[in-house]
Amino acid sequence: MAFGIVDYIVFGIMLAMSASIGIYYRFTGGKQKTTQEYMLGNKNQGVVPVAFSLMASFMSAITLFGVSAENYYHGTQFVAINISYVLGTPIIAYVFLPVFFKLGNLSVYEYLEKRFGRWTRTVTSIAFSVQMILYMGIVLYAPSLALGAITGLSITSSITLVGLVCIFYSTIGGIKAVIITDVFQSLLMFASIFAVIGVAMYETGGISQIWKIADKYGRIEFNNFNIDPTERHSWFSLVIGGMFTYVSLYAINQTQVQRYLTMKDYNTAVKSLWCSLPLLSLLSISTSFSGLAMFSKYYDCDPIKSKRISRGDQLMPLYVSDTMGSIPGLTGLFVAGIFSAALSSVSPVLNSLAAVTMEDYLKPFMKQDISDKKRVFYMKLLVLVYGAICLLLAFLSQYLGSILQTSLVIFGVIGGPVLAVFTLGILLPHVNQKGSLTGLVIGLVFSFSIGFGRPAAKNLPTYINACPTVLNQTIQQSLLLYNESSNDNYSYLHRISYMYCIVLGFMVTILVALVVSSIFKEEHCDNPDLFTPFVAKRLRKSGLLLKKKFVEMDIRNPDELNQILS
Repeated sequence: MAFGIVDYIVFGIMLAMSASIGIYYRFTGGKQKTTQEYMLGNKNQGVVPVAFSLMASFMSAITLFGVSAENYYHGTQFVAINISYVLGTPIIAYVFLPVFFKLGNLSVYEYLEKRFGRWTRTVTSIAFSVQMILYMGIVLYAPSLALGAITGLSITSSITLVGLVCIFYSTIGGIKAVIITDVFQSLLMFASIFAVIGVAMYETGGISQIWKIADKYGRIEFNNFNIDPTERHSWFSLVIGGMFTYVSLYAINQTQVQRYLTMKDYNTAVKSLWCSLPLLSLLSISTSFSGLAMFSKYYDCDPIKSKRISRGDQLMPLYVSDTMGSIPGLTGLFVAGIFSAALSSVSPVLNSLAAVTMEDYLKPFMKQDISDKKRVFYMKLLVLVYGAICLLLAFLSQYLGSILQTSLVIFGVIGGPVLAVFTLGILLPHVNQKGSLTGLVIGLVFSFSIGFGRPAAKNLPTYINACPTVLNQTIQQSLLLYNESSNDNYSYLHRISYMYCIVLGFMVTILVALVVSSIFKEEHCDNPDLFTPFVAKRLRKSGLLLKKKFVEMDIRNPDELNQILS
């Protein structure tokens, strides 16, 4: 289906508006000359824009393509992950955020140096950088599927186009441009999904008919309470694994913490987090339903079996090509939304990677302080460098499996151990540097060993009864299933649901850190500012009681003092 002139205009307007926002913030206000403005937006950003930005940072084209394909081929059980967002939000808001806001460091990993020392900070920030670079490669690759399928543009050209626009406005406009562009791009994401659902409603006769078709072919599933950890998606794996993933991304990830720090105070940041929750769930649920909407068209002629596409992630672009090509501008709107989803995820990550590199890798080794103006210049160069690296990795992403599962595994294998270290830091004063660093390294090694090389997921049955071009009619009722015996070749740990990778990595890190800290005992950290409020309150109370006791006993002998302390 041809990409018409109106579609090109709509798509071009989106790219031009994104770039122009960057230009606007480059030449207004303080003109992005200070770190405070370039990285923290002068700490005066609004609740609603930041809420949209928090939602958009990790709801990319991976979500739009991956979640819709998940519901198409595996059913609606994945929707249960939204419960994890509700459970995780108060943990983020009232356990982790108070600590980071009290310290106010640009790099969230600077906290780890104060709590556990330089090495723990360095290893953790490197893990974050690897995680985000890998993730951005997939994010940039995903929209190329849409543009290639609908316009015929090559993957190379598609990745280059979205990458250059994103790098441009992120470099010159700073975090202000990133946040405001996220709002604009979030609206386009919603418009794209609602367009898919709207077309399906028009073609089938309404939501009830879409639901009826999905139910008839076994796509409606909300009752999987199987406690078997090898069950790919159940209420337990999605709620538990989803909550750990959500907390790791929204509580201790530099990309999100940096957004909280653009707010004037802690209470405003908490408001923006709670405001982002309904936005996140609305996009997740509507994207899930879009998978059922597409199933209502292809339920009797599966595109993979009929060789129209080679992977489920191409399903939505194909649907748009089949249904929206005759409506001027609608295809362009969809492609604009898909590219917006990618831009809104890549731009904040580029910004945060530059901040971490400057604060954690370069600044500690600088012999003398540099001017703030030069510091901003270096960070802009870093945005360019990371943008180029991610463009290169995007070309390799086409060789990966499902983009949704791959991205969640990337978040899990690194996010679990890193979340464990921060959790130990803010909750347990007796955990020390040797314990945290040993736990982190072993946790990362363990997570990587079980995270990749997993068996392929088995799809629900799909059919080709109504396909007009199928040559071999003897396979019309065949099922799109992977070899049942293939799982026998994998260890039990590799057969455990990928949603549990982050949980296992978290638990291994915690266990090792506690054991090592108990063996190699050090003086407990007693700085209340480094702990979550209820732990800090207990430390302050203990300190006051001990001080009172010393005064009452009138201790002057050092040996007597050491005996009491021991």
